[in-house]
Amino acid sequence: MNTESGIKLQQDNKSHVPVTELHQKIDAGVKFAIANAIERHRRLGESISILRDGEVVTLTADEIPARDIQNIV
Repeated sequence: MNTESGIKLQQDNKSHVPVTELHQKIDAGVKFAIANAIERHRRLGESISILRDGEVVTLTADEIPARDIQNIV
């Protein structure tokens, strides 16, 4: 499980789908959108809840690390 995003990867799938350029663009877009949402919460002083070590943890805006959104993609 990816603890940063809380998304469980489907590793049980035995058929390997080749990663295409479209998949890479979609992945980059999703990461960018998540980073934007987290940064928006931080700037507005809103908390977020994340999955850390199998536990749901709520971070205050002060606990959310600032991100350089330009370097996400």
